[in-house]
Amino acid sequence: MKSELFEQSNLEVEGRQRFGLQNSQMLRVALGDDVLAVKGAMVAYQGQVQFLHEKAGGMSKLIKKVMTSEDMPLMRVTGQGEVFFANESGYVYLIELAGDGISVNGRNLLAFEAALQWDINRVKGAGMMAGGLFNTTLTGTGTLALCTVGKPVVLDCSQQPTYVDVQAAVAWSANLVPNVVSSMKFKSMLRGGSGEAFQYAFHGPGFVVVQPFEFVAPSSGSGSGGPGGVIGDLFG
Repeated sequence: MKSELFEQSNLEVEGRQRFGLQNSQMLRVALGDDVLAVKGAMVAYQGQVQFLHEKAGGMSKLIKKVMTSEDMPLMRVTGQGEVFFANESGYVYLIELAGDGISVNGRNLLAFEAALQWDINRVKGAGMMAGGLFNTTLTGTGTLALCTVGKPVVLDCSQQPTYVDVQAAVAWSANLVPNVVSSMKFKSMLRGGSGEAFQYAFHGPGFVVVQPFEFVAPSSGSGSGGPGGVIGDLFG
């Protein structure tokens, strides 16, 4: 059988790294220690692998997941073998943490080593009008994989104030503390607005990753609130 499909670039990548890119849009993880991944991100696996629901990891996280739209439905991937992850053909990027941290939009998170610590944090100044903005912070030593819609840009926030649409921000240095600001004037709001209501304002040593795509802002109360979600996180 002959086909361009079977060219070397499409064959499984053999590598020694635990986290590696099969290609620019697919992550390959060699299991040993457990991995946490967003539910639904697995596209294939080889070997003896189990996928288990990951609880919230404590009442504090559970309450944050229930009360916010930053609901990361995680699964724990355990066993021996290789697992392939992807998310709607998005571009995958690996980040190595070495005792530092990064704040990530939950929609852009793909997978990370279970040894990393994670928590949900509210963005300063994100009141009800901004929809109550929350991001997931990962800290420690290990690897995580992000997935962006389109190819992103990394902006240096140390030289001058940097403003990013809240639905286009992928991740930023954990030491940066953004504020939420609005560039929309009251007069413009009365006329229907500009479509650019809220932005993250960054200024300080660090970076912010921006994708060329804006997620649709979640509607109020669209998180995992509700009895089913609470019970699932506690006992699932």
